[in-house]
Amino acid sequence: MSNAPLTPQALAEACAEAMYARDHASQGLAMRIKRIAPGFAELTMTVRQDMVQGHGHCHGGFLFALADSAFAFACNSYDEATVAAGCSIDYIGPGQLGDELTATAEERSRRGRTGLYDVTVRNQHGDTVAQFRGRSYKIRGSVRRLEDTDAGDTP
Repeated sequence: MSNAPLTPQALAEACAEAMYARDHASQGLAMRIKRIAPGFAELTMTVRQDMVQGHGHCHGGFLFALADSAFAFACNSYDEATVAAGCSIDYIGPGQLGDELTATAEERSRRGRTGLYDVTVRNQHGDTVAQFRGRSYKIRGSVRRLEDTDAGDTP
């Protein structure tokens, strides 16, 4: 076994694997990690019947959950435990039953303990469904080693 440091890509992949193993919310919504890189994540989710609201569209809370998960995987890709300091979402168009939604999170800024990330949620046709912006805050600890994380160190 080598003690050589991981490449940034390998580190991002290891962080995503460790986080996903503990992320029962994303697992419960059948989200899948499609791509991961430093400061970047792409997750997919299929709109199920139990995600449809009274107007026949995907409930906004599920769109938010998908975008928020992509944001979380992107900002935790450096093995530095990071939480959301704030976020907002704009709903652009409806998600439909059976749609395969893809949330693409991209880092815009990462300095000191804070970061800024944009997430676009699109359907399988490439239509934008939602636009999310998240602000991250780095806490103490490791993403890969949960016991080393101080989850109480929030902004």
